Amino acid sequence: MKALERFLEWGGARKDIALLAISAVALLISIFDLLPLPFDAAWVAIVLCGVPIILEAVIGLVTAFDIKTDVLVSIALIASVVIGEDFAAGEVAFIMQLGGLLEEMTVARARAGIERLVHLTPRTARVVRDGEERTVPAEEVGVGELLRVLPGETVPVDGVITSGQTSVDQAVMTGESLPVDKGVGDEVMSGTVNQFGAFEMRSTRVGEDSSIQRMVRLVQSADAGKAKIVGIADRWATWIVVIALSAAALTWLISGEIIRAVTILVVFCPCALVLATPTAIMAAIGNATHHGFLVREGDALERLAGVSRVAFDKTGTLTYGAPQVAAVVSALPDMSNEELYALAAGAELRSEHPLGKAVVRGLRAGTGKEPPAPEDFSMLPGRGVRAMVAGRRVAAGNAQLLAEEGVALPVQAEESAREHSGRGCSLIYLAVDGAYAGFIALSDTLRPDARDTVRRVREAGAEPVLLTGDHKNAAAAIAASLGIGEYRAGCLPEDKLAYIDESQQSGRQICMIGDGVNDAPALKRAHVGVAMGGVGSDIAVDAADIALVNDDIREIPHLLRLTKRMMRTIRLNMTFSMALNFAAIVLAMTGALDPVVGALVHNAGSVLVIVNSAFLLKWRQRT
Repeated sequence: MKALERFLEWGGARKDIALLAISAVALLISIFDLLPLPFDAAWVAIVLCGVPIILEAVIGLVTAFDIKTDVLVSIALIASVVIGEDFAAGEVAFIMQLGGLLEEMTVARARAGIERLVHLTPRTARVVRDGEERTVPAEEVGVGELLRVLPGETVPVDGVITSGQTSVDQAVMTGESLPVDKGVGDEVMSGTVNQFGAFEMRSTRVGEDSSIQRMVRLVQSADAGKAKIVGIADRWATWIVVIALSAAALTWLISGEIIRAVTILVVFCPCALVLATPTAIMAAIGNATHHGFLVREGDALERLAGVSRVAFDKTGTLTYGAPQVAAVVSALPDMSNEELYALAAGAELRSEHPLGKAVVRGLRAGTGKEPPAPEDFSMLPGRGVRAMVAGRRVAAGNAQLLAEEGVALPVQAEESAREHSGRGCSLIYLAVDGAYAGFIALSDTLRPDARDTVRRVREAGAEPVLLTGDHKNAAAAIAASLGIGEYRAGCLPEDKLAYIDESQQSGRQICMIGDGVNDAPALKRAHVGVAMGGVGSDIAVDAADIALVNDDIREIPHLLRLTKRMMRTIRLNMTFSMALNFAAIVLAMTGALDPVVGALVHNAGSVLVIVNSAFLLKWRQRT
């Protein structure tokens, strides 16, 4: 039996296409009698397309008593051959194999994401033992050991900083667009990247308990509960087989003509029913591809038609994921905002911090001028920078840096800063010549079409939700500006996963849209996952069912509407195919159809199903 299974799996789609091409030529030769052969050319199609169907049916019945449409097809094939209707047998086999190929092409899977995620796992760690630094495999680090992490290195295990200050890029775990400043007593997670300063840490969770390993397990297990849609024809196969055999047996008993019974079996072969779903899906996939979507899972569009909520990640999905200057506020009466901006950009000119780079980039873009060159520049990891700019001593950084400079924040400055922080901004405080000079507010920038996209998603019948790793103020500000009523802030990967599980257990199917590694488990667990293919990580794309290649989120509402249209087309196809089958049965019972004509009738039905599905290729609802 295993040998038969290996034979059936050989070659995949290429083998099927080759067999179908040969069978099509053979059927043309048979029906038009093009070549003087010692046998009916239809036997080529029977052997190449029919035998695999019969083997599949036998394997299913013997190993699991699994009755699918291939059982009825096998019966019709054998009966047609027995009474000498070779062309009818070959034609039925050909159509069924064509439907199987289309279905196979729509359910192809790609699962490289877990392997790429595993590659993010740190392989080595700098452990300080007996006063000496040793490089050891990360899996050998024990709980409570002292480790040293240098700039640019990946944190090997979870732990708490014991000395040093730095900024850590936590995007892999939380999706936050900006590095997070860390100091003594702060927690750091494995898989995150140390940006600037060296620090020492005490390990708290190691090996399989570390954050990055938990992420790997989440991705590996996230789709365990995702239901796979069973083909309609196979779902009804038992009833189809019973009805067809009963009708054929009764007709034979009443009329005494076996050819009528065989004709019933031929016309009842659910070729059009088998083609109803895959042809519509393939046409919809072609439409989606034209609008920038790469559909990676064949049944993803079917599932997407049933979602009631669309959960958006924020950074890189609704926003660009890069900080930009939102406001410059000078507190010095003799210094304008523009002058303060130039001094700050000069101080940050040699900074490697993303916020500092954003300040420099913003000045260049806004004024077209180069920042003044700094002198006596020093970078203070986890706090900011100091420099002499245009003869003035400038400090730019967080509140801790100003405290070290002996500069106090005025009450009015604190109130203004809180106002900007409440809108989700990150702040750079500035001191000039030892006096408080003001601050620069930076924020992630919304995509200009984000609000309209959210509105049209709601009009398409799905409620938008925001899931983000950013703090509550930033999440609330973004949600309010987009018109999103429900949001979750501070989400780690397991938090997003928990929200999806909670919603789907209550009967609300969710489509997750994200771009980062931290979104991968949620993308995989959601009823449908859509990854931003342009800016998104490879791991997120591999975990998703659909990738938006050009990152044009304006197309998401079209995809939602397209899936609903596709399901209407599928239902119409199925209704038509079943009606045609039953009408053909009645004609076969009366003797109006013979097996060959019956085969041509349901072949015509298959063609009409394909034509109806093809209308989806160019469909777009006018709004």
